Amino acid sequence: MSGPTPILLLDLVAEHAAYQAELDAAWHATVQEAAFIQGPAVGQFAAELGAYLGGAHVVPCANGTDALTLALLSLALPPGTEVIVPAFTYVATLEAAAVLGLRPVLVDVLPDTFNIDPAAVRAALSPRTGAVIAVHLFGQCADLEALRALCAAAAVALIEDNAQALGATFTFASGEIAHAGTVGEVGTTSFFPSKNLGCLGDGGALLTRAAPRAALLRQLANHGQSQKYHHQRIGLNSRLDTLQAALLRVKLRHLPAAQAARQAVAARYDAVFATIGGLQIPARDPRSSHVFHQYTIKIPEAGRRDALQLHLSQHGVSSAIYYPLAVHQQEAYTFLNYKLGQFPIAEQLCQQVLALPVQPALTLAQQEYTSACVRAFFPA
Repeated sequence: MSGPTPILLLDLVAEHAAYQAELDAAWHATVQEAAFIQGPAVGQFAAELGAYLGGAHVVPCANGTDALTLALLSLALPPGTEVIVPAFTYVATLEAAAVLGLRPVLVDVLPDTFNIDPAAVRAALSPRTGAVIAVHLFGQCADLEALRALCAAAAVALIEDNAQALGATFTFASGEIAHAGTVGEVGTTSFFPSKNLGCLGDGGALLTRAAPRAALLRQLANHGQSQKYHHQRIGLNSRLDTLQAALLRVKLRHLPAAQAARQAVAARYDAVFATIGGLQIPARDPRSSHVFHQYTIKIPEAGRRDALQLHLSQHGVSSAIYYPLAVHQQEAYTFLNYKLGQFPIAEQLCQQVLALPVQPALTLAQQEYTSACVRAFFPA
């Protein structure tokens, strides 16, 4: 089988090509201005992203992990307070709690959407719980209807890890439509280059609808000061570079088109893969839009996922496993004393999931070739 290879999981050169001149101009203007820390572009980007998210307050910071740490820090939880997190996520979700002396409490996820299971959250809530972190995995929202109600009833904070679903929306039973990251006490996001809205380095932000919370987060991200050399709180030095903010302003203008392109790729994959036995296409929660940070298929038969990945690699198609280990299987978190088998869905997914190229610059020929390679792996 021959085709337009190699096909990369992420090709930022191709993605940026359509607006490279805009990026170059933004970079040049910022260098000429020489306001590299907290320059005008930082506030401008925050305002523009806030408008895109329906009027949310946006507090830029250095990266997505800092955003999670600052979100928890703003809650002023006592050491040892429990923070409920999904067992199937990137380690930063736990890391932010652990470095603050809080205790991550893991719960399993749903087998279809891969998002945190509200029933498992309900079972894990205790008088020691201070927060629940919902990760909007791979591009669609967790069950915000159930999670918001659970957290409100238990008087605990809901934090949304929105690093993978910026721009997705959730429709509540009441008809309310909210952007991912703007429902809980605080939302967080990452502008790591591979994200749907990625900068050309590290970057992150916090999202909230509450002005007082936003003011507190700004203070905490700036050494705990609201006035230079006057520090009211213990905070972090976590700032988004002006250069990155200027570049993100450009990329934000192109984000709607990029999201639509990802959704079109996903729809074409769906049309081919839906009839393949032994392969499950990404499930959609009808209440949530899906911005496809990853297009993640599931191969239930033991060993077949790894065989498919090898087959694709041999034909020049990149793919990735997010995640090869559930977080309780990571050496750093053995102190939590979880055992193999406690989170069967998360452990099972680690053996079954595979992310295929879904970048917005993927050509039709590349999509068709990738689809043909996948289809050729499975018996007719």
